[in-house]
Amino acid sequence: MAQNKDIKNQLSKRANSGNGKPQTPAQTIASYLKRMGPEIERALPKHMDADRLARIALTTIRTTPKLMECNLPSLMGAVMQAAQLGLEPGLIGHCYIIPYGKEATFIIGYKGMIDLARRSGNIQSIYAHAVYENDEFDYELGLNPKLVHKPYMEGDRGEFIGAYAVAHFKDGGYQMEYMPKAEIEKRRERSASAKSRHSPWATDYGEMAKKTVIRHMWKYLPISIEIQQQAMHDEVVKKDITSEPEFAHDVIDIETGEIVEEPVEEEQVKQNTQPDTSDPTEEEMSEILTGK
Repeated sequence: MAQNKDIKNQLSKRANSGNGKPQTPAQTIASYLKRMGPEIERALPKHMDADRLARIALTTIRTTPKLMECNLPSLMGAVMQAAQLGLEPGLIGHCYIIPYGKEATFIIGYKGMIDLARRSGNIQSIYAHAVYENDEFDYELGLNPKLVHKPYMEGDRGEFIGAYAVAHFKDGGYQMEYMPKAEIEKRRERSASAKSRHSPWATDYGEMAKKTVIRHMWKYLPISIEIQQQAMHDEVVKKDITSEPEFAHDVIDIETGEIVEEPVEEEQVKQNTQPDTSDPTEEEMSEILTGK
C-alpha cells in the first residue's frame, strides 16, 4: 500500500521512469485521478461526468500549489467526497478542497448546501443573506415569528453583524434562523481548517457565514437521511479511498496514463534529484486524463 508521503517525495522516486521525462506533481496527481476514474464514476450522481470532475479537481489543485504538498490519500479522499455528494470544487462555491498542514480537507460551500437541500424535492426555495449594521433588520420569534430585512442602499452598509437563512417548503411551511456575528465566530473558531490562509473563511467570509446558518438550520429541513449523513462529513479528512497504487514501484506513462509495473532503480533516483516541477500544459493534462 502507498505510504502517506509528500507528493514531491513520491515524484522523486519516479524520476527517470524510462520515458526520459520525470513527472511533475500535477502530472502525478492527474495520473492518479485517471486510475481512480471508475471509483469516481460509481460515486457520482447520474447527471455528473467523472472526467469533468477530475479536470475541475485538477484545476483546483493546480491553482492552490500547497495542495500538491498534501498526502495523496487525503487529497484523493477529498475528491471522492466531492464525487459522493455530487458537488464541484472551485470558484462556483459548491465545495472547496483546502490544505491544512499535510492534509487536504473537504469543505461544503454555501451554494453546495443550497444544492443539497433542493435535491430533497420538498423545498420550494432556500436562501441566506448577510446583515450589516446600517441595514434595517427586525427579527422576532414566538407565536408570530417575524423577519424583515431592508438592506441599506445609500452607501456603505457598515460592519457585518450576522446572517439569516429561510427555507420555504412545498407544503406551505417554512423555517428561518438568524445567527449573530458572535455566534458565527464561535463556530468558525471551532473549525480547524479555518486556521489555513487558504480556507474559504479567509477568502469568502460572507459565503461561509451564510453556510453556517444553513448548517445550523439543516436538522429542521425535510431532507433525506442519506443527504443528512453525507453532509456530516463536512470539514473531515477522509483517507479510506478504495485503492492505493504502489507509488514506489508503479510507473505511469505520460502519454497514455497507463500503469506499467516497472521498479525504479535506486541509482536512477539519485541521478534525478531535481525533477522538473513546471506545470504541464492543458494539452498534456488532457492526454493524461483521457489516456490519448
